Amino acid sequence: MILFYQALANQFQELHSEILNTLDSIPDEALDWKPGEEMNSIGVIITHLAGATRYLIGDIVMGEPSNRNREAEFLASGMSKSDLEHRLKDTQAYITESFEKLSLADLETTRIHPLHGNQVSVAWALLHALEHTGNHAGHIELTVQLWQDQNAKKS
Repeated sequence: MILFYQALANQFQELHSEILNTLDSIPDEALDWKPGEEMNSIGVIITHLAGATRYLIGDIVMGEPSNRNREAEFLASGMSKSDLEHRLKDTQAYITESFEKLSLADLETTRIHPLHGNQVSVAWALLHALEHTGNHAGHIELTVQLWQDQNAKKS
């Protein structure tokens, strides 16, 4: 794999590892808890994160339709830690597999964004996927902190 893509895959792996470590710190009952009415649970965030990453890298960069149902991602519930861990590990495996097929020249190529119909570069799609993952890793961490704070007050 080209060094750039290896470094990018490693960044995704670090974020996924942070999320997995965060999951280890909470019980299953926290996975569907929402900090507020218009906010998402950890299970929803991870489901959405996996779907969005697969879409950005698969549909846009690789041209491999994911048949993503974005709306359904936000309805996810009842998943175990194991289910969520598998989603992240499958996402990381897809990232690695995809990056092995890319060249540096691919970064400058453009693709049509299937949802919006506008042109985006491969570089944009990859960086957006990493940014999106980082944002949601932070959301998960904050959600866990809020859940722990609420439960500490109950004790």
